[in-house]
Amino acid sequence: MNRTEIEEKVRDFLVEDLEIDEEKIYPQAKLKEDMGIDSLDLVDIVVIVEKNFGFKLKAEEMAGVDTYGQFCDYIERKVNAPE
Repeated sequence: MNRTEIEEKVRDFLVEDLEIDEEKIYPQAKLKEDMGIDSLDLVDIVVIVEKNFGFKLKAEEMAGVDTYGQFCDYIERKVNAPE
């Protein structure tokens, strides 16, 4: 899966499932401060990512992931990691 496909899927579930305004979604947007994602949203995101990308988010791997761009980087690494 390429970066564009990943970003499209992430953007789609942020807008549709979490009802985040699309104009708030850009690479430097902070997940909590700019996009308003809270701990309850993170629970939903864990389920959505597993359904859409086939892996479970791990809290220790998410440390330091603060922006939309970093989140997409993380997903891209996991999706394209060698088995």
